[in-house]
Amino acid sequence: MAHSSDPPGSGHTGLRREVGVIGLLWASVGAIIGSGWLFGAQKAAVAAGPAALLSWGIGAVAIVLLALVHAELGGLFPVAGGTARYPHYAFGGFAGMSFGWFTWLQAATIAPIEVQAMINYARHWSWAHSLLNDDLTLTGTGFAVAAVLLGVFVAVNFLGVRLLAHTNSAATVWKVAVPVLTILVLGLTEFHGSNFAVHGFAPDGAKGVLAAISSSGVIFALLGFEQAIQWAGESRNPRRDIPRAVLGSVAIGTVVYVMLQVVFIGALPPETIANGWSKLTYPGISGPFAGLATLIGLGWLATVLFIDSVISPAGTGLVYITSSSRVTYGLSRNGYAPQVLQSTDRRAVPWLGLVIAWIAGVLCLLPFPSWQRLVGFITSAVVLMYAGAPLAFGVLRKRLPGMERSYHLPGGSVISPLAFAVASLVIYWSGWDILWRLGLAILIGYVLLGGYSAYAVSRGVPHAPRMDFRAGQWLPVYLVGMGLISWQGGFGAGARGNLPLWWDIAVVVAFALAVYYWALAIALPAEEIARNLRGVEVVDVDAQ
Repeated sequence: MAHSSDPPGSGHTGLRREVGVIGLLWASVGAIIGSGWLFGAQKAAVAAGPAALLSWGIGAVAIVLLALVHAELGGLFPVAGGTARYPHYAFGGFAGMSFGWFTWLQAATIAPIEVQAMINYARHWSWAHSLLNDDLTLTGTGFAVAAVLLGVFVAVNFLGVRLLAHTNSAATVWKVAVPVLTILVLGLTEFHGSNFAVHGFAPDGAKGVLAAISSSGVIFALLGFEQAIQWAGESRNPRRDIPRAVLGSVAIGTVVYVMLQVVFIGALPPETIANGWSKLTYPGISGPFAGLATLIGLGWLATVLFIDSVISPAGTGLVYITSSSRVTYGLSRNGYAPQVLQSTDRRAVPWLGLVIAWIAGVLCLLPFPSWQRLVGFITSAVVLMYAGAPLAFGVLRKRLPGMERSYHLPGGSVISPLAFAVASLVIYWSGWDILWRLGLAILIGYVLLGGYSAYAVSRGVPHAPRMDFRAGQWLPVYLVGMGLISWQGGFGAGARGNLPLWWDIAVVVAFALAVYYWALAIALPAEEIARNLRGVEVVDVDAQ
């Protein structure tokens, strides 16, 4: 059995390559189809009306662009916690540390969202009423239950990646089957085509369509394709299988979510939208699809959906707890965190990373104790993480064009900057009230990881990272610039509204492209990139 090459140090630190292409595909599909399908269609319809279909279309284009870039990088560098490490290879320590933190932040905070989704749907049963307040935030009892559920996710992860992959594959078959069943049943038994014209196709215009992409769960629902990349250190044939898993999962997720939005809008009884899409309401709307099924007399489907409200979020939460621990492993391997975080148990599980994931998940429940309040924050954090891949892609294509690539993205020189610009737009659409909080979270990461890195350098710790501030000087300009544009824009509470719609989009795109080409110009030279790549795990291509 092939292993990743172990870093220096005592104890077990290697990961086992035991996951095949189906396991990788289901890891990504299982992450994509989680609580997003249970809530996304309803939240998007409230924000944009029938034009929510445009939101899903724009969101799918954004995710496909990013997935194409990740597909090449994932095959090129099949390493654990890959998305946290690509910027490190191209820009050195400072950028690598930053994007490593962005990656860990999203991975560690999605599991709490899935737990909250489970509790939201459980409100259907009387025994769960005490878990939520009227505004759907957690009560004290609800917080304790959520912490225990996160602990269950962590405990399952201790059983090892092979069992987890098999368990996740079985759960994902169910997770895909139930939305497909829902699409067929609602589409065939209850469909009002006139709903798509009630109050106009786009009652809130372009702004409603764009806001829904970030704040109503559209992008959040489509996220997750990178899970195959995060598991790359445990893939049997990563150079072949990762691109297939990444692109395949995006295709499956996009089709499922667009069709769910269509049947949700069509199945709504006309009286539920009589007062406008923004005031959509009906009994049981806290569990949108199950409540709708009950309302139109499909009690058996509602029962299936309530069962799924446990299985789907739980499966996604399990995957993200896994990924969080692997990203922690990757941060330690790149020297941004203590080497003890690379320690694995007898099942090759990075156990300290799992413990940290539980602690972080519990803390996340404190400032954002409801599903939708967390979604906007996580969407912006995830897309900020994704934004590092197009930059690294552009640098590696320019500096090391001769590297063997198992998947070579056609038109990569155009798709890469376009993907970075689209990622910047999604971040902007999250809104100022979300982005200033994200800024605080970024500062905390700089204190933690930057503090350790400075300590490691000063004490001569082996494998202490070189910060390479010159190659990463564009990053603080980008972060501050995006914050200022958001503050002056028109999305989110507290935004000043000085940038009109469309002008703000033009400003974001121009700024993103300027940063992209600036970053490529000052990236590390080829020999320095080669030095960074010397620590990459060697893949045994004959591993079975």
